[in-house]
Amino acid sequence: MLSIRRKKRQSELSPIEADLAPRGRGVARLHRQPIWNAAGRLNELPRWTGTAAALGFLTLTISYGIVLGGYSREVSDALLSASGLGIEAVKLSGQRETDDFQILEALEIEQGDSLALYNAEAARERLTNLAWVKTASVMKLYPGTLKISIEERVPYALWQRGDVVSIINQNGDVITDDVDGRYANLLLVVNHGAQRRAGEIMDALDKFPELRPRVRAAFLVSQRRWDILLENDISVRLPEDNIVSALADLVEMDAENGLLTRDIVAVDMRLSDRVVVRLTEEAAERRRETTGNGERLVKMGRRT
Repeated sequence: MLSIRRKKRQSELSPIEADLAPRGRGVARLHRQPIWNAAGRLNELPRWTGTAAALGFLTLTISYGIVLGGYSREVSDALLSASGLGIEAVKLSGQRETDDFQILEALEIEQGDSLALYNAEAARERLTNLAWVKTASVMKLYPGTLKISIEERVPYALWQRGDVVSIINQNGDVITDDVDGRYANLLLVVNHGAQRRAGEIMDALDKFPELRPRVRAAFLVSQRRWDILLENDISVRLPEDNIVSALADLVEMDAENGLLTRDIVAVDMRLSDRVVVRLTEEAAERRRETTGNGERLVKMGRRT
């Protein structure tokens, strides 16, 4: 036997049944509230919000890929350069011995680099590693200029040890081993340790401007004293002490009798009371013929 239970009307439901009854059941679809009304403020957003959100998501995705791939610096440089902040000019000043190409190479400027992101401090450190550069400054001049100011080391003398010749500064520090004819007027100091003591022989020679241009090299002997070699290959042996006094006697004797223009190969100034001169073979032979004395050593008195 089939029985059909009649549905109770809403008014006939008990309070408990009314609370448990599904909401909206039996309500016409046309009378239901739209979802945008239920979402609250979302209904108030502009129509282009979805497009903007999609573009933002795409931008973030691309940016993440650029950072992950290590291309953020290149992209940033390109964008800044395109906006007018690229490095368009480099102004150099102060360099004399340093080649312009060496400076530009140390700056490491690539095509498309922007001035805003350029590492000026790292560039300054690279410049100071160049042989002749003592100090350097790197200044950004917006929108697109780098200004480079160089202070170079001052060449003081040439230093030879073995077959190696270097340019040194006044402290004896090596500037470079690249030596050419431009530095021929610098005094050549020879042997190990001579680079640190070059100042003492230079100061002594500078007191005698008539002698200084004639000195080609100075040899440090046994870390104690100096021998100087003149342009005509005459060697002058100086004492360990009182170098200035010995040089004064040498200059006086040369002025009086032309000592340094005679046929001699060496002048020994090491003794305080006399000067010993060594003659050339030809001069010793002529002396033998005229005086009967063929000795090559001649002793001369020094002033007291």
